[in-house]
Amino acid sequence: MTFLETLLAHSPALVIATPLLSAFLVPLVGRISPRIRDIFALVMLGVTGCFIGLLASDVLSHGSRVYVFGAKNLSVPLVRILFEVDSMGMFMAIITVMLAGIAVIYSWSFLQKQDGLDKYYTLLLLVTTSALGMELTGDIFNFFVFLEISCIASCALIAFWVEEGEALEAAFKYIVVSSIGALFVLFAIGLLYAQYNALNIATLAHLLQFSFLDKIILVLLLVSLGMKAGLAPMHMWIPDSYGRTPPSIVLLIMSATLASFYGILRVIFTMYGNVLTTPLRFSLPAHLIIGWILIALAIVSILIGVIMALIQTDLLRLIAYAAVAEIGYMFLAIGTSIAALGTTYATVALQGGVLHILNDAIDIGLLFLVAGAIYFVAKKRSLDDISGLARNMKYTTVFFIIGLLAVAGMPPLNGFTSKFLIYESVYQVNPILSIIALLGSILLLAVFIKVFYAAFLGPELPELKDVKEAPRSMLLAMGFLAALAVCIGLFPNIFLDALVKPAATALLDHAQYINMVVGGL
Repeated sequence: MTFLETLLAHSPALVIATPLLSAFLVPLVGRISPRIRDIFALVMLGVTGCFIGLLASDVLSHGSRVYVFGAKNLSVPLVRILFEVDSMGMFMAIITVMLAGIAVIYSWSFLQKQDGLDKYYTLLLLVTTSALGMELTGDIFNFFVFLEISCIASCALIAFWVEEGEALEAAFKYIVVSSIGALFVLFAIGLLYAQYNALNIATLAHLLQFSFLDKIILVLLLVSLGMKAGLAPMHMWIPDSYGRTPPSIVLLIMSATLASFYGILRVIFTMYGNVLTTPLRFSLPAHLIIGWILIALAIVSILIGVIMALIQTDLLRLIAYAAVAEIGYMFLAIGTSIAALGTTYATVALQGGVLHILNDAIDIGLLFLVAGAIYFVAKKRSLDDISGLARNMKYTTVFFIIGLLAVAGMPPLNGFTSKFLIYESVYQVNPILSIIALLGSILLLAVFIKVFYAAFLGPELPELKDVKEAPRSMLLAMGFLAALAVCIGLFPNIFLDALVKPAATALLDHAQYINMVVGGL
């Protein structure tokens, strides 16, 4: 076996081991030089990205893979942990490592004068490790372990600006919500293990009977992971957590949030995929009830996000509420796909929802980085205190325009593609829902046009006349996301065919996921 073949064979483990080991090496490297430490963090994420790329290429070419930790004999369930890697897991892993790498580059300038950066980069790598673990594991208890690591590390990062009382309040709110959600997940896992004596997701999917207890477990998992994913009315932690932390940290919290959303997809489509057509009350199939519940909550999320964004004067909190609305669009697509299971537009809805995961990371991430650049140079975050920035921050202005058009779903940017797929599929279920979703995007456009005029085009304030453009590393991070938004918008079919469609197919083909493990027992 060649060296490349060995790397490929163990790449699932290396994807986790590389950032995890790097997290504990960062403080030692920091003793040598802060600059070397900063570069080391980026290089290790780059190495992780290479392993993810190598693994993704293999999975997309040859199908899903099972990687066994511990005993090689699959008939010994108590001494093994499985990573089951499919196209959906790789899609999420690519987003996670991308956000982490951009966060590091942005942090070089944004946080250069802050203390405690050794701890910061350690926590950054731990959040990345936990999100990757949640996305690649095939074991539900292992998923819970990574979820707990994510919660603790994310809470510490949210409290990074410890001198600000609001940051501590946001961290406290986050850890309370996360602890409650994690407790529900652990309780659900205990019920599953008590019933089926198994923790592997594929094995559980094969054995699941959809008993009354299984229905309770489904509710527990959807509520707890929905809380972590920011679905209304459980979104209350997002405006504080996103709005009171450095923007680079927001990117990491977003990756953990999206990993929880991925957990919902895996539970519904994979673990409960075999029983979604089971009749429930009034002879309605389970997928119809689950789908419409998610659709209703998604509409609530969109409305709350847009309406609350309209009345905000704090730029970071305004973008945080826009993030709530974007989460609503993801759940709207997934709810439509579940409610319309078995139809052609169900597949279209799922593809739109999967693509919107990537677009949400790009668009909302870009807007937060722009807001961070404004705060960095002006030391202000209220729209009442900033004006006329376009005169001295031309690149940042362009990036904000791209971000506002993308998040509103305007062509030819990336948000248009995913939202068009969502509108098209939702219209088939109920035209009124499609109209509400479209109006939500129009209102988001109006909100950010107001922000654009107030912050960039208004009269130049005397105290801001000496404001300069953001540092190069921050511009590089914003430029990368802006370039992605433009590329996906101009060439959507490339991304759809290469990444999105295989990921959606992997979710819908739950039998293949199950057979990868059950076939070997």
